[in-house]
Amino acid sequence: MSLSKREFLQVLAAASVSGMGLQRYAHADQKLADKALYEVAPFGNVSLLHMTDCHAQLKPVHFREPSVNIGVGAMRNQRPHLVGEHLLKASGIRPGSAQAHAFSYLDFEAASQRYGKLGGFAHLSTLVKRMKASRPGALLLDGGDTWQGSATSLWTNAQDMVDACKLLGVDVMTGHWEFTYGMQRVQEIIDKDFGGKLEFVAQNVKTADFGDPVFKPYVMREINGVQVAIIGQAFPYTPIANPRYMVADWSFGIQDDNLQKMVDEVRAKGAKVVVVLSHNGMDVDLKMAGRVRGIDAILGGHTHDGMPVPTLVENAGGKTIVTNAGSNGKFLGVLDFDVKNGQVRDFRYRLLPVFANILPADAEMQALITKIRAPYESRLNEVLATTDGTLYRRGNFNGTGDQLLLDAMMAVQDAPIAFSPGFRWGTSLLAGQDITREWLLDMTATTYSYATVTEMTGSTIKTVLEDVADNLFNPDPYYQQGGDMVRVGGLQYQCDPAAGAGKRISEMRLNGQLLEADKKYKVAGWAPVAEEARSAGNQQIWEVVEPWLKEQKVLKPRRLNEPGLLNVKPNQGLAPA
Repeated sequence: MSLSKREFLQVLAAASVSGMGLQRYAHADQKLADKALYEVAPFGNVSLLHMTDCHAQLKPVHFREPSVNIGVGAMRNQRPHLVGEHLLKASGIRPGSAQAHAFSYLDFEAASQRYGKLGGFAHLSTLVKRMKASRPGALLLDGGDTWQGSATSLWTNAQDMVDACKLLGVDVMTGHWEFTYGMQRVQEIIDKDFGGKLEFVAQNVKTADFGDPVFKPYVMREINGVQVAIIGQAFPYTPIANPRYMVADWSFGIQDDNLQKMVDEVRAKGAKVVVVLSHNGMDVDLKMAGRVRGIDAILGGHTHDGMPVPTLVENAGGKTIVTNAGSNGKFLGVLDFDVKNGQVRDFRYRLLPVFANILPADAEMQALITKIRAPYESRLNEVLATTDGTLYRRGNFNGTGDQLLLDAMMAVQDAPIAFSPGFRWGTSLLAGQDITREWLLDMTATTYSYATVTEMTGSTIKTVLEDVADNLFNPDPYYQQGGDMVRVGGLQYQCDPAAGAGKRISEMRLNGQLLEADKKYKVAGWAPVAEEARSAGNQQIWEVVEPWLKEQKVLKPRRLNEPGLLNVKPNQGLAPA
């Protein structure tokens, strides 16, 4: 695909104008505000809609974007490692606007009150129908992490999300957390529920014994006379980031060489547009775009980066568009191609925030959501406590929601140190809101959320922290597995993201005293990937935290336990919390 610098700047300008347009209508009536944000003129003849990482959130949510997202190596100062005012400036979004709230953490409390919640499948459904109505033949692509992240998805074994996605009109999807329901359940859904109508694609998942494809590597669809190929790229590190026993018969990986073969194969079959539906994470997608030729666009997920404008990556075959569509149902990506004489001549991309106060709920989807939730409403809505401070998760090192979990584990399990996984899913609560069982499950609902207490030596603790830090800050994206740094309670330490492997963590102290390498310390944690945790009689993490919350009644603002950072400068995308 050939796109001049001038043409790309026009795309940036369009994104900027869209933000300015909403401000022009900000104090007008709702219909005008709606028109300003969601009147996206059709372009070209091939359109793809993209959602990803909704994490089973059927209802609108508050979700605070990160205030820290450190980029290392070649990714320093680059998207997606820009946050707050840095991201807004680079994307042409006016501070204080509705879009600024959707894409940044800035003025989160006040902006949340002003603009309301985002997402929700009923509101997303309305937007999908509008975009499809104006773009005949458009396909809706789901980047995965769809079946996990809520109480109802856990309690229904993902059936709630399967039914909702079918009604939403998803055409093609790939996966990651889907696999934590186990191989049998995944195959059951694909064979029984999808029945060839909703395609599950993943070119990089094969049988562990003979290397045969587990899923279709791609699908081809004709849109307005143009052959379009969608190649699936599931999360390559599933057996490492999640329990291996859940996918024991399958192998994963990035598999650039096989991806190149798939691209060449679909091109040979007549594909004029080739798109990779990816769950790699954006840094990995950017590297992949430079290595695999013949891809017109990579629609990415996993790292929850809501990117208002695309990134263009040059490779041996031309240029590849790389995007990432955020998380929690907050956004819908709209990618329009102009294809002439068998070639992509131009494109337009918009990442639309899904404002529940602007987009009316689709009646059919709302009825399904009400039906799904009806048997569980009393359990979901039980109030456990009230929070005096904002609770959120996202950030490289900690969030107040995870600090709550750490504090609870240390108190209930009588451990001086606690670890909480660096998950990026989970919803936010505003100061003064009730902490319900639903919110607690939003933060903890996995199929392996066992709470553990382990004795670790000081050297083992350092090894754990170093391994996670290398996953997050390795300068080679292909050695990154997404997620954020493990959250740490009780223990203070320093971190140098720019240092080499094994040298990032220092000054580990407990109650002011340096940890001793050979001394054992009691450490609480949850969501272990080891299979033994299933049979050890461990409680689920919410069973540990819930009684503690009820005792607190009113939860005071959490004081974050974060490491001291070395060699990190503000222009790396760091902004004050």
